[in-house]
Amino acid sequence: MAATKRGLLPFFILLGAPSIWGERILKQSVRRIRPGQTPFSLMIKHSPDSQSVWTAWFNIDHPGGNGDYERLDAIRFYYRDRVCPRPFRIEARTTDWVPAGSTGQVVHSSAQEGFWCLNKEQPSGQTCLNYAIRFLCLAGSLPQDPRVLWSSWSKWSECSAKCDQAGVQIRTRNCLVESLQDPHCQEVSEEGRRCIGPPCSVCDMTCSMGRVNAECDSCMCEDHLLYGKVSLPDGAPAAGAAVYLQAKTPKLLTVSDGDGVFQVPGVCPDGQNVLLVKKLKYKAALVTVPQSNQGSTSVHIRLKKADKPYMTKQPENKARREGQSVTFCCQAAGDPAPEQYLWFHNDTLLDPSLYKYKGNLVLKNLKMDQAGQYFCKTSNDAGSVKSQGATLSLIAKEDNSCNPTPDSYLIRLPHDCFQNTTGFYYNVGRCASDTCAGPLDNSLGCKDAIAYCCGVSKMETQEIMCAGYTLPIKVATECGCQKCVETKATVRGRAVAFDTGEPMRFGHVYLGNNRISMTGYKGTFSIQVPTGTDRLVLTFVDRRQEFVNTTKVLPFNKNGGAVFHEIKMLRKSPPITLESTETSMIALGEMEGEDPIATLEIPPNTFYRQNGEPYVGKVKASVTFLDPRNVSSAAAAQSDLNFVDDEGDMLPLRTYGMFSMDFTDETTAEGLNAGNIRVHLDSAQVKMPEHQKGMKLWSLNPHTGLWEEEGEFHVDQRRRSKREERTFLVGNMEIRERRLFNLDVPENRRCYIKIRTYRSERYLPSEQVTGVVVSVINLEPTPGYATNPRAWGRFDSAVTSSNGACVPAFCDDQNPDAYSAYVMAILGGEELEAVPSSPRLNPLAIGVPQPYLNKLRYRRTDHLDRNVKKTAFRISVAKPTPNVAEESNGPIYPYEKVRECEVAPYFAAHFRFYRVEGDRYDYNTIPFNEDDPLSWTEDYLAWWPKPMEFRACYVKVKINGPLEVNIRSRNMGGTHPRTVGKLYGIRDVRSIRDLDRPNLSTACLEFKCSGMLYDQERVDRTLVKIIPQGNCYRESVNGMLHEYLVNHLPVAVNNDSSQYTMLAPLDPLGHNYGIYTVTDQDPRTAKEIALGRCFDGTSDGSSRIMKSNVGIALTFGCQERDAQQQSVFQALRNLPGQYSASPLRERIAVRRPSRNRVVQIQGKGIPSVRIPQRGQ
Repeated sequence: MAATKRGLLPFFILLGAPSIWGERILKQSVRRIRPGQTPFSLMIKHSPDSQSVWTAWFNIDHPGGNGDYERLDAIRFYYRDRVCPRPFRIEARTTDWVPAGSTGQVVHSSAQEGFWCLNKEQPSGQTCLNYAIRFLCLAGSLPQDPRVLWSSWSKWSECSAKCDQAGVQIRTRNCLVESLQDPHCQEVSEEGRRCIGPPCSVCDMTCSMGRVNAECDSCMCEDHLLYGKVSLPDGAPAAGAAVYLQAKTPKLLTVSDGDGVFQVPGVCPDGQNVLLVKKLKYKAALVTVPQSNQGSTSVHIRLKKADKPYMTKQPENKARREGQSVTFCCQAAGDPAPEQYLWFHNDTLLDPSLYKYKGNLVLKNLKMDQAGQYFCKTSNDAGSVKSQGATLSLIAKEDNSCNPTPDSYLIRLPHDCFQNTTGFYYNVGRCASDTCAGPLDNSLGCKDAIAYCCGVSKMETQEIMCAGYTLPIKVATECGCQKCVETKATVRGRAVAFDTGEPMRFGHVYLGNNRISMTGYKGTFSIQVPTGTDRLVLTFVDRRQEFVNTTKVLPFNKNGGAVFHEIKMLRKSPPITLESTETSMIALGEMEGEDPIATLEIPPNTFYRQNGEPYVGKVKASVTFLDPRNVSSAAAAQSDLNFVDDEGDMLPLRTYGMFSMDFTDETTAEGLNAGNIRVHLDSAQVKMPEHQKGMKLWSLNPHTGLWEEEGEFHVDQRRRSKREERTFLVGNMEIRERRLFNLDVPENRRCYIKIRTYRSERYLPSEQVTGVVVSVINLEPTPGYATNPRAWGRFDSAVTSSNGACVPAFCDDQNPDAYSAYVMAILGGEELEAVPSSPRLNPLAIGVPQPYLNKLRYRRTDHLDRNVKKTAFRISVAKPTPNVAEESNGPIYPYEKVRECEVAPYFAAHFRFYRVEGDRYDYNTIPFNEDDPLSWTEDYLAWWPKPMEFRACYVKVKINGPLEVNIRSRNMGGTHPRTVGKLYGIRDVRSIRDLDRPNLSTACLEFKCSGMLYDQERVDRTLVKIIPQGNCYRESVNGMLHEYLVNHLPVAVNNDSSQYTMLAPLDPLGHNYGIYTVTDQDPRTAKEIALGRCFDGTSDGSSRIMKSNVGIALTFGCQERDAQQQSVFQALRNLPGQYSASPLRERIAVRRPSRNRVVQIQGKGIPSVRIPQRGQ
């Protein structure tokens, strides 16, 4: 009793089992509240103490992931000056102002550590609420800001007077310190002002039936009784629906009971009274009370599901200087439309009464502590949604907006430019293309009129000594803030059947309700991503109805450039005929030797037409099931298997099967709807017992690409036949406008896998490739066999940036083998190779240290069979163990540490893919990374003059001789006064042998196209020299090409018979000239298409096999070297360092022809001009 009198309540001290907080173990004693225990306040009551003061409320985390963590050290990071060094009390409440001790949840608190709530400790089906905390500190240890000690003033109350009379309005505020006897609480807490009541009016309402009520807004009929029933869309009773009488201010009449039934006395059946029915997650329904002279009437209301809100405008990252202003904007759509918006800074709600925001948040006179993440949240009857976070970067008034010192960036030199100090590499410097604070206009728009990025502001020309020549190079010496390079993001790809690869020909591609593209004969498509798009949701529709309509969320490169996706489509199941008046059963998942995953039960008389009329007759039913037990079908999964929870957070699902349903009238082919369909899920197919409790039915919203809850499952243990004693989970659904459904369970055991992709096996930071699509298939292993998957549960993709990609995956901290992941990487349809795992693991090559690598069980696909492709690897996704150094630095990151994964430095652990080096090499005097359009630099010697229009040119060269030959194009300014005689760049390529003609090889060689330079003022015809390496001489030139060059002056001098020089044509000539030209918004795409045409020898075709005698521009004869002469490639083998001489291959995969599959197309008499050679 003595302790109680002193205000000390008992609490638990956890010994031997310290709670885990993120990755750190709390070592202090903590308090814990268990469900069912008498709740107590998290603040320990002491006698009033005038020497202490409460801080403001803090909320820096939300309850996603493992729970809600309000860590004191994290609060100090964001609000360094708002917490005292040693707080001695803590108080917690939810964001709805419910004290933590009254929630019934298991929570923990410590004045030295903070507050935390773990989802796994809560009762089944519950997760932690969103909590805010504050600390009690000694007076004087906090800034005495009155806004911290007092809440905002409330709104003025209604006037207390009756109509036309004088009265008073009041408003109040609350003192936020613990004790009202605190000296800070002696200020005014209530204010008043005089007011006049509303004007008096005479009730002039008349009633055709009954009498006017006291409020003069409706008619009353005391002798009438209204009966009603409220149903859900599938016909199930709608319990707890609120029934209002529609008026200026709707009046609550009653609430429906468990059977959806209600009755209301006194409502007049005059045909004018309207009922308003509301239920959470359903649209508000209006129904007119029918006109009647009877003592009772009845109404039936069928609710429709409300559409969850989704973001149509996202806030954008911005950079400002201290003292400037900024605006963030968001906008959401839904049915009903959301009205109120809330803005958060670093996960803490910004006071609406203080900031006066709606969809736009305006911040003026910015201070440094306002930097960080901003997002908005909005809601409607169906749920909530949060925007993407936008980063506000703040720079002090005197600081540089960008780091003026360029980062190190190595480029590879030509094979004959070996340097004694750096080998085949040279540091040209690079400026990070981060957002920076440039000059601003006076407007406070959602989008800055001009975007500013860090870029190269000064360059210096240097010379590199090579074998027999000097190579000029421009090196970045200073970075500064300048206008961002304008770029366009493009998504290209191919839509094909997942099983056979058959293309979906001439199908439609939709963005929302708008058709934006079509697939070609080979299933190919190309789409420019609309500006401001954050989540690209496309739906592919087969006009021939052979494939299931497929909705995909496609990642793209937000910095610009093209990304290639292969869309795997599921073929529709053949239709079966049902009788609408009979019960029908359809199995979902029919694999040989396996039971179905689930069964559809369609009751009799459940079909109805689009206009709502019941349908009787025969029904053609096509039900296509995507079975996760078939691991090869994972890429055909619809959307990205995400949903938005009640808090507005986007969370992942783990699928147990997807099914598409089409029901049509057998005679007219009219689409039919169906109600009250039951789904019987065999619980034996759910191998993870914890998933059975959370299993739900979901439908896909094709506009947002998100899955939305249709209904829950309940256990049905009835015997369905004499031989079956299995337990089934049963759920109900209705087939309306949505036809794609999912058997899914939310899965909160989430991690990220860090992946980087490279141009070669050297794995240099400067050789990372962006725009690579990295895909992860989450697999559930067979119990006891970690490498043998039982089923897949999720398919995710991400696109690599200059710092790699973080791809989500399921993981487990208790059982490392609970989930495994199959990882692959594709660039433009070409699969990249993973690092080998046999004959032994090499941690340095794989990029992951031991012993974590062994725990992850890394295996490349060819680990046991060398004949299998080398383009993927599999790991056990073992969640990193807290406080273990080897596991705290990647490549697996807990879900809540996604930011650490995204910004992880190059030396942090990661998995790797690389491109197999081919026989091509590019060198630009002005360095440019074709994978990153933002690296483009404004200069007369830039290979690509315009950053959003890339023109690729190739010339086809034939070599008569026994050897494959390396061929170089040397490209210089030809006619422009600013560039004449100066080098743009060089290109090297090795000819490809024709296996049916041992003395013939062919090459497609890139050269710089002629045209306008970056200033768009004057044309330059590039001076191009084609130089075969070795003992070669020019035999012939394409006659049409020669005639064109002669007729378009000036003509280049050709005195050296071992090479060919031309002023490149301005026109896109085509295959008859041996010149191939393509323009595209992405440089790699332009080069791929032009190279494919050159290989094919046509102006509109494409091939990956070189056709050696078609569409030739130049022919050289090359003799074999003397035995004592070394080739360039042989000489390089003797150089120190063992540098590879193989240049990088282009994006298109070069297939050297095989003797069994070569296709020869003879030339069609293209005229050639024989040029006399010296010495002949």
